[in-house]
Amino acid sequence: MMFLGKFRANSIQMIALGFAGIILIGTLLLSLPAASRDGASLPFIDALFTSASATCVTGLVVHDTYTQFSLFGQIVILCLIQIGGLGFMTVATLFLMMARRKIGLAERGVLTESVSAFQIGGIVRLIRRIIICTAIVEGMGAILLAIRFCPQMGVATGVYYAVFHSISAFCNAGFDLMGRFAPYTSLIPYQSDVLVNLTIMTLIVIGGLGFVVWDDIMEHKLRYVRYKLHTKIVLLSTAFLIIGGAILFYAMEQGNVLAAMHPIDKLLASLFQSITPRTAGFNTVDTAALTEGGTVLSMLLMLIGASPGSTGGGIKTTTIMVILLATISYIRNTDDINIFHRRLENNTIKRAYCSTTIYIMLSILGIFLLITTQGLPVKDAAFETLSALGTVGLSTGITRELDTLSRMVIILLMYSGRVGSLTLLMAVMMGTKSKLRNPEEKIIIG
Repeated sequence: MMFLGKFRANSIQMIALGFAGIILIGTLLLSLPAASRDGASLPFIDALFTSASATCVTGLVVHDTYTQFSLFGQIVILCLIQIGGLGFMTVATLFLMMARRKIGLAERGVLTESVSAFQIGGIVRLIRRIIICTAIVEGMGAILLAIRFCPQMGVATGVYYAVFHSISAFCNAGFDLMGRFAPYTSLIPYQSDVLVNLTIMTLIVIGGLGFVVWDDIMEHKLRYVRYKLHTKIVLLSTAFLIIGGAILFYAMEQGNVLAAMHPIDKLLASLFQSITPRTAGFNTVDTAALTEGGTVLSMLLMLIGASPGSTGGGIKTTTIMVILLATISYIRNTDDINIFHRRLENNTIKRAYCSTTIYIMLSILGIFLLITTQGLPVKDAAFETLSALGTVGLSTGITRELDTLSRMVIILLMYSGRVGSLTLLMAVMMGTKSKLRNPEEKIIIG
């Protein structure tokens, strides 16, 4: 961690550089002949794409993880997922704690920004809780999945598959090893399995709530009234998106991909496809076979994404809530934006609008580039762009057909989505603030 003192990079720049460094290390490891089943070196662009997808916990792939990569390659991918999900600074702090090294003020500042904590005070305690809770949740998920996988695959393979998919689900990564049944099938073979579905969905939701929310819930248990405003908004918006998304998906797909299913399977699939587009990337139905309505719903959920400081991406639930509240406040001609008997700061509203604007601009740019470079239909280009930028991992099946330039576009979108579009631009453009202010003058809006 001594390197933090040798560079004059701020916390935001350190996060951006850290993720880039992890991606490059992963690329080199996945390029090794030992990482592939056939013993041949993976092309650099393919290794870079896979490493970026794993580190950015996205799940888009140009090669099926099971059929392409050896055990070594799969473990590299799993390590990248864990580091990318928790954040490289959190993992680095774990090693510092194990070595009983002191964590300095510079490192604490980067940690605070990395997990979107409110303040630097108590950040080490929060990181310790994050690491412990992650181990417990992923361990419990692995035990539940092992109940299903071990009888089917044998004890050793079953435990390995359980651990891999538990970490992948918790980190909202979407990587899977179900290519043993058929390449690129994701969790479709377990479409009717209640245990696997509920376990994966629970892991995705917990991972997508955010580290600060975990800490608040652990601190106050079930005393909802004592939760922070942030926690209340995250829980409310998450519940609304899951239930509302499931109802809409069922309504749109009951005569299509859900038509031949048992009623219980329809419920499971609807819930799963409501949860997974919000940055997880697993699927239990054929994404390419969705109706226009189902596709648009999935893209909308991908656009919103998970919550701040979580293992997921997207615009974020709190950002959407702030924009909705600000819009309602403006329409009602009220000065303050209130929720749960609290007033939001003006800077929070400004950040929400800036973050959303940048996110939408990047989405439009990504769609335009995929259309012009690859000649994709607008729907496929939009789906792939939102999936990459939202670090989701769902695809209509075109990822493997992308050329080198298009893959670079997707890589940059995944990186922007994981680091944060606003954070990335701040890292690049941040400079010295000017104390001079220009005269104020009105313009006409709308």
